[in-house]
Amino acid sequence: MTSPDKPLDAAFSELDAYDYELPERLIAQTPRPDRASARMMVVDRATGTFRHRRVRDLPEYLRPDDVLVLNDAKVLPARLIGRRAETQGRWEGLFLQFDPRGFWEIMSKTRGKLRPGEKIELENPDGSGLTRYLEVVGRTDAKTMIVKPLTEEGEDSIDFLDKVGWVPIPPYIRGGRMTPADRENYQTVYASKPGAVAAPTAGLHFTKELLDEIRSIGVAVCPTTLYVGAGTFKPITVDRLADHQMHSEVANLSEATVRTIEERKARGGRVFAIGTTSVRTLESAANALPDGSVDSTGLNPNKLAPFSGPTNLFIRPPYRFKVVDAMLTNFHLPKSTLVILVRTFGGDDLLKRAYEEAIAEDYRFYSYGDAMLIV
Repeated sequence: MTSPDKPLDAAFSELDAYDYELPERLIAQTPRPDRASARMMVVDRATGTFRHRRVRDLPEYLRPDDVLVLNDAKVLPARLIGRRAETQGRWEGLFLQFDPRGFWEIMSKTRGKLRPGEKIELENPDGSGLTRYLEVVGRTDAKTMIVKPLTEEGEDSIDFLDKVGWVPIPPYIRGGRMTPADRENYQTVYASKPGAVAAPTAGLHFTKELLDEIRSIGVAVCPTTLYVGAGTFKPITVDRLADHQMHSEVANLSEATVRTIEERKARGGRVFAIGTTSVRTLESAANALPDGSVDSTGLNPNKLAPFSGPTNLFIRPPYRFKVVDAMLTNFHLPKSTLVILVRTFGGDDLLKRAYEEAIAEDYRFYSYGDAMLIV
């Protein structure tokens, strides 16, 4: 029974509308051997219909004046596994960022409390047995930890992390335990900007050959960057979507990409965003306010402009899209900010039916799964 000071519908969560049942067998544990052979459900918003294709068929839906926007962020081997050197107690961490002095900010999980000066003995993914250490420095106000990697002469933070870090495979894939193949599989073929702790997974379907074919049509292939952060795994815990505090991630959109989009759109071209990260970057760049914040409604006169900085844009109804005309995306977890974004873009009823269709047709879901093209 609801309390007298709340409306009757307060007993129902807005979030529940974004739930769905998924058979565990449909959660992809490995990618398809040929990236572009992944299935691609084409969702046509104008007709309300679905077609079942393959990602390699994407060029058939593109025109010469279109723009394909890709997130070129590169996934770091950000997962850290080891032991507390003094007690040999198990320890796990997730690298978040480093500063110019070489200190790292990480998330940390272990029994008991780590003290400044304590060392963490890292387990190497290659099984070499070479022992490397992190030294605890302190904690941040956000309850993350500051550590100092004990590097060798001439070794920087990225070199050190490459040697001791594990690919941060999501927990629904093999319990989060990487295999050697994940170092290549969980990375797009065009990744070039290190800094993400999760892959922009829609981009995993592309091969260099497919991109060459798309360019040969006359389509402009443009980069943008959004460094997927640890907050992407943060679940929504509130009933009202407006109460959810979206995690902030650093994004960059260059003047060259903006200029290409403007020129192509003026000729009737469309913007195809590859993945929700590209969507959020483009829409953030069109909704940036003078104070550095991002308008979460899309209801403003701002035009697309170069963008560099943090964005916490949470795309949810009734957001008005200003830049993106079509998007390629994977199938996302229930009750996630990503499934909310996709349903906001594609139309709520249509996308609910699309997910039901995908389950009935045995599509593979999540990071290593199949794709959906919404046009």
